[in-house]
Amino acid sequence: MSGPALTPAEFALAGSAVDAASLLAGITVSAAAGGPVVGVLLDRAERPGRLLAGALLLYAVGLGAVLAGLGRLPFAVTLLVAVVAGLTGPALSGGWTAQLPRVVAGDRLPRATALDAMTFSAASLAGPALAGGVAELLGARSAVVVSVGLIALALPAAWRLPARPGRERGARPTEAGRERGARPASVAGDLAAGLRAVAGRPSLARATATSVVCCVAQGMLTACLPLLGERALGGAGRGALLLSGPAVSALLAGAVLARFPRSVAPDTVIWAGAAVQAAALALAVTGRPTALVAAVLLAGAGEGPQLAALFAVRHREAPDRLRGQIFTTGASMKITGFAVGASVAGPVAARSLPGALALAAGVAGLAVLVFFAIPSASAIRPAAGPTGD
Repeated sequence: MSGPALTPAEFALAGSAVDAASLLAGITVSAAAGGPVVGVLLDRAERPGRLLAGALLLYAVGLGAVLAGLGRLPFAVTLLVAVVAGLTGPALSGGWTAQLPRVVAGDRLPRATALDAMTFSAASLAGPALAGGVAELLGARSAVVVSVGLIALALPAAWRLPARPGRERGARPTEAGRERGARPASVAGDLAAGLRAVAGRPSLARATATSVVCCVAQGMLTACLPLLGERALGGAGRGALLLSGPAVSALLAGAVLARFPRSVAPDTVIWAGAAVQAAALALAVTGRPTALVAAVLLAGAGEGPQLAALFAVRHREAPDRLRGQIFTTGASMKITGFAVGASVAGPVAARSLPGALALAAGVAGLAVLVFFAIPSASAIRPAAGPTGD
């Protein structure tokens, strides 16, 4: 809700569409930069839930400070506050999901992972709608206040998350613990270890790269929606309504996956979800209203299960001591991919809307190729050494 609430608030209070876009870009870009560090700190924390609560509090206070500064402080100061607050943005997504194995264990984790992914679809559906509704009824400033209040409501749940097992206050890793891969002594060492884990584990690398490329395509589609609404549905504002289509179908597809969490291997869902999104974007190229609605629904049917499968792969492959970093780094990379896609598609769509959609379809198709271009673990092992006799 915070992004859709913040942009109209800036426009209403300062009257500048350029400043409004800059504010949203600032808080988004800093979230991409802050993700890995937030993850490292969560992994190193004795009580990660309390650190998560602190990050949420900082983000909420930052939003409130931005709101208070709009129209009262120089825009450069307000933008700086937004950038600082945005550094903790990944705590709102990857920071939570990384804690899931601490509260759900064993055979319940696959279903819980699918349900967790559904919350993202539900939030992407409810957040913008709530922001628009509150702004319409009570004013743009009130929409930001409500989003701050919702974040504050999450603080007690974060604070009560369990401590990391086997960690006593002030305890230092033993020599045996170091040999088993206990956390490095520095934040820089943890950052390097996390990047090596993402790049060095084939399943994790494939899932991460594929999902990021898909996010580029998703950003391109989002940038095209106002023009699609204007040309196909009779108004640019109706293009924004199309954003609810992927969220609804992603939620429904996620519910099916939660009901049968082991029906398909998550690695298969990753590339199949990319293929479905490519087909949806190709369908949108026609520009016909019926085809357009079908396209956004189909896109969500690919996005929802793919997100759940991505979470499942991360939970399966991430070492516990690096789990938070891998989740928040992945979230940061996806944010960056989405932003890149939106920035590329805007100028292209202004020249040729079908061309921009075709390009987005090609990018989603490229995600499938990226998945299979990265060798699987089974393909790497035989090349690593002798196979036996």
